Amino acid sequence: MKLVVGLGNPGPEYAKTRHNLGFMVVDELARRAAADGAKRRFRADVVTTTLAGESVTLVKPQTFMNLSGHAVREARSWFKVGPEDLLIVYDDLDLPFGSLRLRTGGTAGGHNGLTSIIEQLGTPAIPRLRMGIGRGAGVARSRVLSRFSATEEGHLAAFVGTAADAVTTWAGQGILAAMNAHNGTALPPETVPVAKERQGVTP
Repeated sequence: MKLVVGLGNPGPEYAKTRHNLGFMVVDELARRAAADGAKRRFRADVVTTTLAGESVTLVKPQTFMNLSGHAVREARSWFKVGPEDLLIVYDDLDLPFGSLRLRTGGTAGGHNGLTSIIEQLGTPAIPRLRMGIGRGAGVARSRVLSRFSATEEGHLAAFVGTAADAVTTWAGQGILAAMNAHNGTALPPETVPVAKERQGVTP
């Protein structure tokens, strides 16, 4: 069994914000696998499916971002999953929009969801897929809770789809193969410098 955890905030008011990219990727993976009927377990929405011939449980914590680690710890304990079979997918301010970075571990980099997961699991050696949203000109909290610009929205499906491809490669071939295949810019270079556009902020 492998676990793929997409981070986000529950509730319709957050559904299309930058902080919910992890949820979007998990939803895309479930859609591709026709994996319906997610159940509420481990303080999360959970569905088990198959990716690249491997049994994978998709997890969307429903505890709000800063408590995500509780759901991850409970799911990992239940399925007895080792670090190499866990992947966290989340948004990252320090990467430009459209960028993907897979890593085998590291610090939380100021991301509240990953901070909670590291605290609950007791280790920073957690494989993760970082999805760039760009830092923008405002404060970090406003940025992550804001909606995508019109330009970004036009490329969002491709960005999420490429991230889902990266997760599938990880599931079938491992983290190093996924890093080699997918680290870099997921979109054409001309679409990346959109972070300068004015953004709306979710209340």
